[in-house]
Amino acid sequence: MSGPAVRIDSLPEPVVALLRAVHEALDLPLPGLTDADERAYHVLMHDRASHARVVLSGVLDNGHNLGPAAAMLNQWTAGAPVTYTPWIDRGGAA
Repeated sequence: MSGPAVRIDSLPEPVVALLRAVHEALDLPLPGLTDADERAYHVLMHDRASHARVVLSGVLDNGHNLGPAAAMLNQWTAGAPVTYTPWIDRGGAA
């Protein structure tokens, strides 16, 4: 794609809010090494990605207002917190 550069600070606040909500929904810490942590991570990522797709579909396909869409995604994300043990890089130490 070519054209003028578009920076985040030049976008309307509702657009920024929706971008931040999608980022927050999908920015999960890597899971710990147990099978249970791996499963919980994948279930949570699937659920959050599904919520993001629903919100984006509403905006892109149905003309929903971006501000309330971002708020809804934030609410769904807050209702589905990380419950697994995140992976910790111990630099090779046991």
